[in-house]
Amino acid sequence: MKLDTVLVLSRHDGSVLSDSSREILTAARSIADRVVSATFGTPPVEELARYGADEILVVDPGTVPADPNHPAVWAALAVAAAEQVNPRAVLMASSYLGKEIAAQAAVQFDSGVVVDADAVSVTEGQLAITKAVFSGTWATHDEIIRGIAVVALRPTAVEAEATDRTEATVRPLEISVPERAKRTRLVSRTKREQDGPSLTESQVVVVGGRGVDGDFGPARELAELLGGAVGATRVACDEGWIDRSAQIGQTGETIAPKLYIGLGVSGAVHHASGMLASEHIVAICDDSEAPIFEIADFGIVGDVTTVLPQAMAALKAGL
Repeated sequence: MKLDTVLVLSRHDGSVLSDSSREILTAARSIADRVVSATFGTPPVEELARYGADEILVVDPGTVPADPNHPAVWAALAVAAAEQVNPRAVLMASSYLGKEIAAQAAVQFDSGVVVDADAVSVTEGQLAITKAVFSGTWATHDEIIRGIAVVALRPTAVEAEATDRTEATVRPLEISVPERAKRTRLVSRTKREQDGPSLTESQVVVVGGRGVDGDFGPARELAELLGGAVGATRVACDEGWIDRSAQIGQTGETIAPKLYIGLGVSGAVHHASGMLASEHIVAICDDSEAPIFEIADFGIVGDVTTVLPQAMAALKAGL
């Protein structure tokens, strides 16, 4: 038995949905008979429909007297859309922005909230939420017992799956923006140059640690070969070997790819907490006592500069 209606906050660039929005819609489709997407601007209707949206509520950004990326504006979108469709749950991506939106929306709904969720399902008519806690060492099974459930799902936690549908009902929506959002003015926005796939949304992540000794060239080459992203430990970022945006762990990004490859990564707890949800973990490290071998599915004790060229040659021969 599914929930009757679930609301999804979707993001797009005017022509293409974000990867995380495809995933959230797929998750919503699995737990609800009716999926409603709420968004701003001119949405890609056919793509929203393919990934599960039955209805699309659209706010004209020109009517919003505030920065459309302000979390209070998105929370206002969630509230206005919920008043229209009366959902059992509101889902969104658990990005930095998504967590802010989730918290503010839950306050206005006077309901419970779970962020960084790994999965959602329905048990006996109730929304069930799975989440890893304590640096990924425990898996919790949660239920929101009051109000409209607000859940932010981690990017890559759900594999996006399209359907054959291409049509959805589109309706305009008006929102009421709080004064605090109006007091914030966007001065400028600089797009960060991204070399390769998004770190948090990639299904393959190659991570360099202290063992790469400042040379991220082989890590980038392997990531490119596998169609993945490049990440790093805190030490590698502290040393200035790679931009801080690549950091994974407690003070960096949290990832959950299908394949994690650690190059010279010891697996200290502050890093492991950001990658324990990876489906398959491969580790190459010259320290046989390194903590990463306790969580790795496949480990090689050896020097990265010796092992990696052999692995690359084997991969290239097999591709």
